[in-house]
Amino acid sequence: MNHTDLDLPGDVAKVLVDPRAYADPARLHAAYAWARANNPLGRAVNDGFDPFWVVTRHADVTAISRDNNLFRNGDYSVVCRPKAAIDHVIATTGCPHIVKALVHVDGDEHKGLRALTQSWFMPNSILKLDERIRGLARQVVGKLQQSDGNTIDFAKDIALHYPLHVVMDILGVPPEDESRMLLLTQELFGGEDPELKRARQEESANDGALAKSLMAVVADFRDYFEKVTADRRANPRNDVATLLANAVVNGEPISEISRLGYYVIIATAGHDTTSSSSAVAMWALSQFPELLPRLQADPSLIPQFIDEAVRVASPVRHFMRTATADTEIRGRKIRKGDWLMLCYGSANRDEEVFDQPFDFNIDRKPNRHLAFGFGAHVCLGQHLAKMEMRILFEELIPRLQRVEPAGEMEMIASCFVGGPKHLPIRCVMQ
Repeated sequence: MNHTDLDLPGDVAKVLVDPRAYADPARLHAAYAWARANNPLGRAVNDGFDPFWVVTRHADVTAISRDNNLFRNGDYSVVCRPKAAIDHVIATTGCPHIVKALVHVDGDEHKGLRALTQSWFMPNSILKLDERIRGLARQVVGKLQQSDGNTIDFAKDIALHYPLHVVMDILGVPPEDESRMLLLTQELFGGEDPELKRARQEESANDGALAKSLMAVVADFRDYFEKVTADRRANPRNDVATLLANAVVNGEPISEISRLGYYVIIATAGHDTTSSSSAVAMWALSQFPELLPRLQADPSLIPQFIDEAVRVASPVRHFMRTATADTEIRGRKIRKGDWLMLCYGSANRDEEVFDQPFDFNIDRKPNRHLAFGFGAHVCLGQHLAKMEMRILFEELIPRLQRVEPAGEMEMIASCFVGGPKHLPIRCVMQ
C-alpha cells in the first residue's frame, strides 16, 4: 500500500483542522461523508500539524474508546492543535496538556479521580435537583413569554445561561461570578473563533499564539479557584468545590494540577455542551413544525427528542487517542505513538448505524449516538445534561404555540467543542 492510499485528500484533511469548517456544517459533513465512504481510517497530513489517523466510522470510534490500554488519552494532546501550540504547552508545563483533567489521564489514576465526584452526577443523586432545575426552566419560559413574537437569540440569550446556573450551583460558584465563568469558558472552547477568542488580533498557528492564549485563560481559572479552595478548606459546604478542595485518593491529597483540571472541566464542559444541544433542539422545533404538536400530544417523546438533538449537535467534535503499541484497524497498520482523531460528528451520522442519518428523527430507539463518548471516558455529566434538557422542554413545550426561525443559525468556529453561537427565533407563547 503506497503513501497516497493511506492519506486523505488534502482538501478533506484540511477541513479537519480548519476551525471555519466546523462553523460550516455542510462543508464539514461533506468531508466526513467522503471519508466514511472512501477512506474511513485515513491519515491526515497537514502543514503545521503532526499527522494523525482520522476515525470516522461508529464501530471504530466505539472499539478504540473501549480499549483504554491500547489507545490512551494521557500520552499526547487529547485535542488536535497545531504542533507549535502543543510544543509550547510541553515547554511550559512539561506535558502536552494545559491542565490535568479526567480527559487527560488513564487507568487507575482516571478511576480514582472520577470516583471522587461520580456520585454527585449519578441519576439517583441528581433527582434531588429536579425542583431547582425546574425553577430555572420556568424562568426561561418567562423570558420567552416576555419576548412573545419578537426576535430572540436563543443560543446567546437563553441556552448559554440555563445549564450554567445549574452546574455552578453544584460546583459552588456564586451567581455573581457566573458571568466570569461563562466568559472564560467561551475563551477556552472558542479560542479559534474571531468573536469569542481572547486575543482579538489574527493569530498564527506557527508561533504558539493559540496555546499562549489558552494558557492565559487557564491561569485566570487557577487564580479564581485557588481562592475557592482556600475558602472551602476554612468553610466547608455541601458542594463539589468543598469535595475537591479536600480531596484524597488512595490516602493522598490530590495534586494541585489535578484539582485545577477538575475545577476547569466541571466549570466549562459541565454547561457548554448542554447549551449547544439545547440550542439544536430549539432549532429543530423552528425547522420542523410537525414536531411541536407531536411532542405536546405525547410528552413521553421528549427524552427521545433530546437524544436526537444531542446526536445532531455532537458538541464535542473530537478527542485524540495515542496508540501504545503496534496494532491494525481496517487493514491499516497503526504504529506505537500514532495519533488518532475520534470524529464523533461523523460516527453519529454513520449510515451503517443510523437510517437517514441527516434527518432529525425522534423515533430512533435505541439512539446509539456517541456524543457523550463511550467506555471509561464516557461523559461524567451525561445524566445531568439530559435531565436539564428534558426539564427545560417539559416546561417549554406545553406553553409554546409556535416557534419560527428569524435568521440563520450561526455555529462556533472551533475544532474541539462547539455548537450554535447565534440562533435567532421568534416564539409565540400560549
